[in-house]
Amino acid sequence: MSKTRERIRETRLRYQKGLGQNFIYDDDILASLVEAAGVRPGDCIVEIGPGAGGLTKHLLERAGQVIAVELDERLIPILRVSLEAYPHFTLVQGDAMTVDFKALTAGAEGPVSIVANIPYYITSPLITRLLEVYPERISLMVQKEVADKLVSGPGDEGWGLLPLKCQYLYDVHKAMDVPAACFTPVPKVDSAFIVMDRREKKAADAVCEEDFYRVAQAAFALRRKTMVNGLCAAFHMERGDAVSLVEKAGLDEKIRGEKLTIGEMARLSDAYSAWKESEQ
Repeated sequence: MSKTRERIRETRLRYQKGLGQNFIYDDDILASLVEAAGVRPGDCIVEIGPGAGGLTKHLLERAGQVIAVELDERLIPILRVSLEAYPHFTLVQGDAMTVDFKALTAGAEGPVSIVANIPYYITSPLITRLLEVYPERISLMVQKEVADKLVSGPGDEGWGLLPLKCQYLYDVHKAMDVPAACFTPVPKVDSAFIVMDRREKKAADAVCEEDFYRVAQAAFALRRKTMVNGLCAAFHMERGDAVSLVEKAGLDEKIRGEKLTIGEMARLSDAYSAWKESEQ
């Protein structure tokens, strides 16, 4: 039995289902996760939800600095004791949904990356927040179904606003599948480790990024409807104007929003930006 798992038992700490606590204790799997995350000696790693510190130890052996953000205050003393030998470790008790990432990493000397085994119930909002933080790399343990969505493409069942946002900013790939049996307690679903590397250049050039996201949201708001209908509903425009925008983007007026590539979405958003300006 691992020392961290033994320490959890000794403290009689009960796993909090409400906090999505499912820990991995297998050192081989943990080492593979750190390898997949591409952690380098000069990196500053922000780990969200270190839990009992199993993955944290492996991160500390590779990274120049590790800052762990843990919500459960019961785990703080366990983490402090088990990781006290690492001078390049910083522990913060807080919520990843509200913590100031910029302030946390203000003194970082190397590239900042996120590594996390996150509670699955906050997956979408947390990923959305991390995209705003915009670190060099984001490596996340997520539900396998979510991982499949994040690497999906136009026309796929999982293709939607979140995968599009991720792939617009990052090169997204599924590094490894992690069966439910690898966790304690055992969850009801299998997981996968997703790695997202920030693109040197965004996947498409949009005149106005805000409009790009607005058009993308309109594209997926009415699934199975045409993009023309989506534009009419989202922006209260006449059908003729919507048809004109779609055609100016070089698209068929009958195309559905979920069929659009990132590049096509950018062309459509440029047409929308020009139309919006002409209407003012």
